[in-house]
Amino acid sequence: MDVVSGADARVSGIAAAIGEPARARILFCLMDGRARSSTELAAVAEVTPSTTSVHLGRLMAERLVKVTAQGKHRYYSLHGPEVARVLEGLSVLAGGVGTRFEPTTPRSLRAARSCYDHMAGTLGVLLHDRFKTLRWLAADSTESYALTPAGATAFEALGIDLDVTRILRRRFAYACLDWSERRPHIGGALGAALLKVALKKKWVLQELDSRALDITGLGRRELQTRFGVHI
Repeated sequence: MDVVSGADARVSGIAAAIGEPARARILFCLMDGRARSSTELAAVAEVTPSTTSVHLGRLMAERLVKVTAQGKHRYYSLHGPEVARVLEGLSVLAGGVGTRFEPTTPRSLRAARSCYDHMAGTLGVLLHDRFKTLRWLAADSTESYALTPAGATAFEALGIDLDVTRILRRRFAYACLDWSERRPHIGGALGAALLKVALKKKWVLQELDSRALDITGLGRRELQTRFGVHI
């Protein structure tokens, strides 16, 4: 049986690239959306700098990681949100199937964190569920979301330019399965815009060198008042 356009070889190459433990540590480190130097990633991967360079070359060849030059320095980050989504799904799969789910995620990461460039953790899941309850999101068969008229009005009231958000070269909004909650939060351009608003308004603060988000007192009040979300 013919396999279309060598997709089997492509998938096999990507899986092998992710499957090496040091490369997996590099990829999961980059899931907070921040770029890091090869020296920083060598420490994360627990291998020598020269070995890290080889690993980064392999990850770039499979389009899992990209590099940005800034002066004499080179910084590495995930190639895009699609890579983050695959890694998030693998985290869910690694948790096992058929057993009662018992979260082992550190409390700070479970409450609120970034998943590449959008909000995850308990807060992300609660917002996703609340937006659906308020009928701001309309789902299709591909797990993608569009906004209802009420949803568009609500998100524009937050200061999100929906026209700009819709024309970005990525999915507008979709259900991204959360690895700590095993329930969806909002991924895509809309999820990224929502996190930017939350950071700008200081509803949440990004911890240094961590994916964790600290929910401020102001944030708790605003989340309760605007969305009916209590956390």
